[in-house]
Amino acid sequence: MFVTASERREVNSGEVIFRRGELGRSMFVVESGQIRLEFGDGMPDKLIGPREFFGELTLFIGDHTRVANAVATTSTIMHVIEQQAYDRLLETEPRLLAQFMRRSFSYLVASEQQLISSLKRRNEDLMVTLDSLRQTQTQLSTAQRLVRTDELTGLCNRRGLYMYLEQLAHSRLQGTELGLLLIDIDRFKQINDRCGHLVGDQVLRAIGEEVQNAASPCDLPCRLGGDEFALLTQVTGEEELESRATQVVNAVRALRFPGCDALKVSVSIGARLCEETSDWAVWYSETDCMLYEVKGRGGDGYRC
Repeated sequence: MFVTASERREVNSGEVIFRRGELGRSMFVVESGQIRLEFGDGMPDKLIGPREFFGELTLFIGDHTRVANAVATTSTIMHVIEQQAYDRLLETEPRLLAQFMRRSFSYLVASEQQLISSLKRRNEDLMVTLDSLRQTQTQLSTAQRLVRTDELTGLCNRRGLYMYLEQLAHSRLQGTELGLLLIDIDRFKQINDRCGHLVGDQVLRAIGEEVQNAASPCDLPCRLGGDEFALLTQVTGEEELESRATQVVNAVRALRFPGCDALKVSVSIGARLCEETSDWAVWYSETDCMLYEVKGRGGDGYRC
C-alpha cells in the first residue's frame, strides 16, 4: 500500500535523511539497507531495517519536530510518503491505515514507557551521584575544618589564625579596635611532671574553654601551640580589653581538676591594642613582651 503511494528514493551510506530539530513532513519505509536514528542526550541509537518505517508522527499530527538524526548506515532504498499521499490513502484504505496507526501508536506507547524507565534509571543514578557529591563536600568541609582546628581544644590553630587574618578586613566591626591577648599557662611543665599528661590535657582543654568564654562572636580564640593561647578581639577600647584579660585570669584561678586535687592553675596574659597599619608579627612581638613581664613577676596576672 505504501509503495503504491510513495516516491522511491535511493540514499548512500552516511547520507543524512533529516536532522534532529527539523520540522518533519514525510514518513519513510525502508525497502533495503539500514537507517540509524541518533537521539543523542545519552539515549541509545535505533536501527531501522527492511519493511520498517520511521517519521510517521508527522503524518498523524501535522508538522512535527524530529527528535533524532536519521542517517543511512549502508546504501539504502526507501519509500517516502508525503502528507497528501497519506491523506489519499485515508480515503481509499481507511481500514488498513487504522490498523497501521493502531500498530504505530502501540509502538510509540511502548517506546515512551521504555524512555520513562530509562529516565527513571538516569534520575536514580543522578540522585546517587548527588548524594556522593554531598558526602564528598561534607568530607572536604570536615577536612578543611580539621586543618584549621586544634584537635585537643577545638579552638582555631595557628593555620586557622592566618586564614582568619587574611579575611579580617571583611569582618571588622565599626567603632571597635583590634586587641590581642596572649595567654600562657604558668609552670605547665611542672603540671605534666607532677600530675601526668592526661591531667595536662585536661588543663589545656579547660583553659581553652575559658578563652572561648571570654570571646564574643566576632573574636577569634585560638591555641597557638603547646600551652600558649591567643584571643584576637574587637573591643571598644583598653578598658574592655582589660576586662577580657581579667575574666580569663579569674576563671582559670577557679579551675579544679579531680585527677590532681591540690593542683591550682594560673595563667599569664599580655594584652595590647593593635595598630591596624601593622601586621600579625608586630602585634605578636609587642604583646609577647608584655606577657613576659607578667611571667617575670611570677605569673598569675595580666599586663595591658
